[in-house]
Amino acid sequence: MDAEKFRYEYKDCIVFKSYFGFITVNDVKKSWLDAMEKNLFPADTIGFILDYRSAHFDIEPGQYIEIPEFYRQNPSVFEHKRIAIVTENPEDIVYPMLIRLHDRGYESRSFSTIDAAIQWVLEKKRGL
Repeated sequence: MDAEKFRYEYKDCIVFKSYFGFITVNDVKKSWLDAMEKNLFPADTIGFILDYRSAHFDIEPGQYIEIPEFYRQNPSVFEHKRIAIVTENPEDIVYPMLIRLHDRGYESRSFSTIDAAIQWVLEKKRGL
């Protein structure tokens, strides 16, 4: 996977991760592992906003299950966090919806705007 497929930013206790191009399950897992190796997630992180507006999922049927499994296998990063997935493409919304069905130990939700995603993640900080 080339480094041009994702970018990280951190603001207000939220990690923003933007994706670009066609994204596979392996791209998702490798990008998280690379970021964990580099300690890119501050201790006060309350959640993640995954921006797929400039990307499209390239996932084989049934393979999406590897993503929630990966989140559960890495509780030090994802446990008790909110994961907001932003996509505008109707074809890509199905994967966040399927992933949400398997949420355990973290919460995920799909959004069509960054602002709505930020508000939802920040509710965690405010204890809502």
